[in-house]
Parts: sequence; structure tokens; C-alpha cells
Amino acid sequence: MKKILLSTTIVLALAACEDPFNRQGVGFTGIDGEPRTISDVPGAVAFVPPATNVPAELAELPTIAVISDQVDPIKKARVAIDNGGVSPDNAVQLSGSATDLFLSTVDVNGTVYGVLRTRNSATRVDNSIGAIFGDETERFTGCLAAGDVFGKGSSSRSSGFAVPLNCS
Repeated sequence: MKKILLSTTIVLALAACEDPFNRQGVGFTGIDGEPRTISDVPGAVAFVPPATNVPAELAELPTIAVISDQVDPIKKARVAIDNGGVSPDNAVQLSGSATDLFLSTVDVNGTVYGVLRTRNSATRVDNSIGAIFGDETERFTGCLAAGDVFGKGSSSRSSGFAVPLNCS
């Protein structure tokens, strides 16, 4: 009985030295503890595709600066849409629908707009895309919307959308 009591006391004394909530292992902790590698070969088990981060891509592009005599917010937004980028040098190409859209930032007389537009004004998209762009402005641009979304087109289809941004 003394041997069992002595060994139990030693085990409890040693266990009391460690924090019971600290689950950090030491050394080899099994299969999950092995270092993991990644592969750049598509189809490999450890392949990790490059993540798309639209606000980071947009932040790397220059803001297109435009000076206009327009003062009405709707007309300034249309100027922003007309001057929005459509090339990889000044816009992020968003694909996934039937029509490729281009996201850029345009500064019209000191007001920065997030612009989502088609490649040319003859191509139109449903206005529901503009509503989604307005609701998800922060997710797309990394900035808060500072006003309403303006479209350029008809009441059902538009060639582009612009929303003033608050990036401070």
C-alpha cells in the first residue's frame, strides 16, 4: 500500500507543476505535428491555389485622376464611370459572370469613386449587380461607401456603376 501511495503522490506532484490548460506539445506530437509543405503543382495533394484578394490588388493600382466642370453628384459619378479603368494597368478584372467587369478607383475633382464597369459602354449588365456592388463596397474596395451607387444606363441595365468612397 505504501508503494502505491508513494508512486501516486509522485505522479500527482509532477502533474501539479504543469498548467492543465496549456495544451502545447513538446517534440513529436504525431502526424499532425509534422511540418507541412505546400506545392505549386496543380493536382498535387499539398497544392494551395493563390488567393484572390481584390482590395489588395486594387490598392496596388493607381487612382485615375479626372478634372471635370461637373458638380452634381450624379454627373460626377457618370464622369467616373466613363473614365474607369478597363486594362490590367488600372483596373482589377472580375470574372465569373457572362460579362467581365473591371473595378477601379477614379478621383473626380477630389471625390474618390469606386467604379465597376464593362469593357465598353455598349455592353450592359443588370442593375442588380450595381445594388450588390453598393452593398459590398467595403469587401470589394476596402473602403466604406460614402453615398449611393450611381449607374450609367437605363432603369434595368447599365454599363457601369460608381459609388463615392470614404477610405480614411
